[in-house]
Amino acid sequence: VQLQASGGGSVQPGGSLRLSCATSGFDLYHSAVGWIRQAPGKEREWVSCISGSEGSTYYGPSVKGRFTISRENAKRMVYLQMNSLKPEDTATYYCAVETPSACRAVTARSPYGMDYWGRGTLVTVSS
Repeated sequence: VQLQASGGGSVQPGGSLRLSCATSGFDLYHSAVGWIRQAPGKEREWVSCISGSEGSTYYGPSVKGRFTISRENAKRMVYLQMNSLKPEDTATYYCAVETPSACRAVTARSPYGMDYWGRGTLVTVSS
C-alpha cells in the first residue's frame, strides 16, 4: 500500500489550493481514504473522507462548505479542493487509508487508527 500526497504550499487567506493523493496497492472502492491534518502543537484531526463505489463523503465541521473531496478512480487519485482558506487551516495534511472500511466507521473514531499513511504536505495560510 502506498499513498503520496502533494499540492501543499503557501497561500493568502481566502485563497485556494488543491491537494492530490496518489494511491496504490489496495481496493479503492472498499476502502476509506481520508485527509487528516495536524497543526503545530495540536493533535491530528479529520478533514475529509471518501469511500465506497458510490463515493460517500465526510467533512469535518471546520471545513464543511469550503473543502471538497473527490476521487478519480481510473487514475487512483484522491483530491482535496480547499477554498476560502483561513489561517487556522495551516497544517500538515496527510492522506491515509483504512482497508477494507468506510468513512462512516473511521470518522467515528480518532484518525490515528488509520492503517496506512502517506507523507504529509504542508499548507500555510498567511498574509
